[in-house]
Amino acid sequence: PTLYTYPENWRSFKAQIAAQYSGARLKVASSAPAFTFGQTNRTPAFLNNFPLGKVPAFQGDDGFCLFESNAIAHYLSNEALRGSSPQAQSQVLQWVSFADAEIIPPASTWVFPTLGIMQFNKQATEQAKEEMKKVLSVLNHHLNTRTFLVGERVSLADISVACSMIWLYKQVLEPSFRQPFPNVTRWFQTCVNQPQFKTVLGEVKLCDKMAQFDPKKFSDMQPKKDAPPKKDAPPKKEKAGKEGGKPQEKKKKEAAPAEEEMDECEAALASEPKTKDPFAHLPKSAFVMDEFKRKYSNEDTLTVAVPHFWEHFDKEGYSIWYGEYKFPEELTMTFMSCNLIMGMFQRLDKLRKNGFASVILFGGNNDSSISGIWIFRGQDLAFTLSDDWQIDYESYAWRKLDPDSDETKTMVKEYFAWEGEFKHVGKPFSQGKCFK
Repeated sequence: PTLYTYPENWRSFKAQIAAQYSGARLKVASSAPAFTFGQTNRTPAFLNNFPLGKVPAFQGDDGFCLFESNAIAHYLSNEALRGSSPQAQSQVLQWVSFADAEIIPPASTWVFPTLGIMQFNKQATEQAKEEMKKVLSVLNHHLNTRTFLVGERVSLADISVACSMIWLYKQVLEPSFRQPFPNVTRWFQTCVNQPQFKTVLGEVKLCDKMAQFDPKKFSDMQPKKDAPPKKDAPPKKEKAGKEGGKPQEKKKKEAAPAEEEMDECEAALASEPKTKDPFAHLPKSAFVMDEFKRKYSNEDTLTVAVPHFWEHFDKEGYSIWYGEYKFPEELTMTFMSCNLIMGMFQRLDKLRKNGFASVILFGGNNDSSISGIWIFRGQDLAFTLSDDWQIDYESYAWRKLDPDSDETKTMVKEYFAWEGEFKHVGKPFSQGKCFK
């Protein structure tokens, strides 16, 4: 199953966290070649499955398609998350709706200008702050005697409401503003520090000072949205036409932004300047990783993809590594072990352009091991190049392989094809996962 989105989309986080709890398999496609926001979601093939062209969008292995983040999160949940009784299910739905109707509109009005993706309006911002105080009061009162919103454990209610508040806590809910609502902050921090949340969100740092509107940042971001020459301008023009001249109407609006405007803002969020490329210091390589990945995904592994790999592999520009999980005694149920692998892949999302891996779970419940072959740009372990990539790699023992050795040729063939003797493992193949 695949979730199409752009990086750091809080709406997608709901589905990703739900999958962490339920153990549902989920591949996140948020970067090229699998998905490019503003391009892939405008193609006829994508629009055929998702007519609005919006993300997140979900497609199962059987072709089952869903749009709307709440529906996707619900589908990927289990009974514990959805509610085990009609009353609990209704309460979960109540809080999911509360997040959409009561939190998102004022949060967007207040936060988006601080990110430079929407014009600041003092009256609208002050009104949004007052609305947020009401929302926080309701939550604070409800959580006065409760750890979680519904029942005694995390539910889809907590996932949806917490995700809708991530930007608030990161950007504007400074200590003095959140001080009257201690139960809400306690609950939020409890949620985001659960392992299943952390796997998707990483560390969520609460802001020390309320972010303010920066006119320069706003004006710098405007060309990206409006200038016709830019590559991603056509989708924007198409959108404006579809919504009947919304840009002219914007001047009249002073209150919270309408729902349809929010997508435009989120598109701007997705197109914010990215951080410096961790591989920028390396010389260019003749090995085209995307071309190999296309062969691997679409053609036979043993007769096409593996020969293509060795024919084009640049051993000066790339390196091959064997990684083995250090703590096999801690691995219990196979689905949990698969979640461990996929969680690592999700946290390495921005490494996909310059990396590839085939990781295999061997054995069965309470008797398994995890190992894989990884390809990185450069001659060193890539994880050290970015703080974001260092969460999991120390749980693995790493060995650099000689691309000219027979051992490496055999391991690459077996791990890429998910078949072979795997003499060094001593356990049968169970499941394979690809990072591509």
